[in-house]
Amino acid sequence: MTKKQEQDQLDLADTYFKKGQFKKALLLYNTLYKAKPYNYIYKYVETFQQLEQYDSAKVVLEKRLKTNRVPYLVVELGYNYQLSDSIAKAESLYKEAIGALDERPTYVYSIGQRFEKHSLLPQAIKAYKKATELLPEKNFSIQLARIYGDLGDLQNMFSSYLDYVSYKPNALNNIKRNLSQFISENRDTESNKSLRILLLKKIQSNPDIYWYELLSWLYVQEKQYNKSFVQEKALYKRNPESLDRIIDLAITARDDGDNETATSIFNYILDTSQEKDVLLLAHQSLLEIQTKSASKKELEHVNKRYLELFETFGTFESTLSLQLSYGQFLAFDYNQPKAASEFLKKAYKLDISPFQEGMVKLRLADILVLQEKFNEALIFYTQIKTSLKNSTLAQEAAYKIAKTSYYKGDFEWAESQLKVLKASTSQLIANDALDLKLLISDNKWDDSTQTALKYYAKADLFAFQNKTNEAIKLLDKILTEHIGESIIDETLYTQARLYESQQQYEKAEINYQKIIADYREDIFIDDAYYHLAELYNLHLEKPEEAKELYEKIIFDHEDSIYFVEARKKFRMLRGDTIN
Repeated sequence: MTKKQEQDQLDLADTYFKKGQFKKALLLYNTLYKAKPYNYIYKYVETFQQLEQYDSAKVVLEKRLKTNRVPYLVVELGYNYQLSDSIAKAESLYKEAIGALDERPTYVYSIGQRFEKHSLLPQAIKAYKKATELLPEKNFSIQLARIYGDLGDLQNMFSSYLDYVSYKPNALNNIKRNLSQFISENRDTESNKSLRILLLKKIQSNPDIYWYELLSWLYVQEKQYNKSFVQEKALYKRNPESLDRIIDLAITARDDGDNETATSIFNYILDTSQEKDVLLLAHQSLLEIQTKSASKKELEHVNKRYLELFETFGTFESTLSLQLSYGQFLAFDYNQPKAASEFLKKAYKLDISPFQEGMVKLRLADILVLQEKFNEALIFYTQIKTSLKNSTLAQEAAYKIAKTSYYKGDFEWAESQLKVLKASTSQLIANDALDLKLLISDNKWDDSTQTALKYYAKADLFAFQNKTNEAIKLLDKILTEHIGESIIDETLYTQARLYESQQQYEKAEINYQKIIADYREDIFIDDAYYHLAELYNLHLEKPEEAKELYEKIIFDHEDSIYFVEARKKFRMLRGDTIN
């Protein structure tokens, strides 16, 4: 039999086996086994077992064991007895296989594998534990952790993973990935509490840096960024070479909306670092956080701080990010778009790269859209698209060309541009492009004058201009004057999100409930379920109602982008151990 004939016969046998055609598979495995018994004994025996021909499987195994009584085949023989309900005989053979480790401990790899294959997990644990005693230089904690996880024994699973970290600290990131399957955002689950207690004990008894790092990671999973910061400071004091981990934590806390902790961390960075780039990042981040909730008087202070920073660090290439941030602040928060444009145009005189020039133009174009100078904005966006072809920035500019045309009411042109962007390499841009295209294509034919769509586009522009109240009022106009048109569900959803941004949660709740009641078959139903569930869970203190809505997504909308999060949060509310 040639190698190709052997492979073809194996493929066919495997196909028959998968389809449950075991008699046909057996004929082929029989031929393969006779040619290469060492390679195909497991498949041959398993096929006999599927046909409940346990005596035939026993004959094959015992014949091989007469030649060489290797313990992994003793496990197979034991399992064959177990399948035929000879439990005592099976247990005796399992004990024999484990006992064989006394003479040759390295058999544990093959023995353990066969035990795990047949879900004989207690026996696998005995084998690995015995090998640990016989081979102290080896470590079987990963194998044990996996088995304990399958058994739902979280305490021993966590202990085994931590044992492996002690043995091989550079495997810490892999261990984090494994642990993440059992850890949730809810710090009160048994799994979270169990791991936290084990780590705190490790720190007390043997304060190696990887225990601090792992505890910090756990706090991040739980979104307890302030507690993670405590661990990161302890790590930094022990090894003050780099603030990278603390910077990453600050950015994570900021992006997740924990502005209080982010502010504390960025202030710590300012007090600790001497590096100009790091200091600029911290200053910029602090000002951007302050801007989000600043009163008019506080905005004056923010403006003053930006100017003080430029006096200290200058307006050079190295401070371009801060300059772009200030331009955004002046235009969108301080209501000085003209001053913002004049300030950013000075950046052109700097020795910056074409990509950095594109970033400046993009910000200037956004400011022109803010001022409703659409044609001038389109010139800038087009220049970026042309000069930086195939870059993410060019794709963003292309999307903004379409969005600006949409703001103008030029829906046909916007739609033609969006068709191309659906294939964008940036998933975020591709998704935004698809959403906007569907909005236009679904609603442009309802009314020959396209009045409702024009209102909606104008409300969208108001939202971009931070004119949230005006946007809400215009959306109300659609809801009262265009009843029955297909844009109503989208209007209810967009208005609800704007209400949320103003913390008007009860009004947002009403909108979501209307979508659920009247537009159950439309595309925004899973959005409505999820965001209403989030309102109940996070703001309106109605956990039971939230649980019901998460469950709706799990059972009725398995293809929803919210499915994974909904399942996780449903289990948390139900009090499950997340696995």
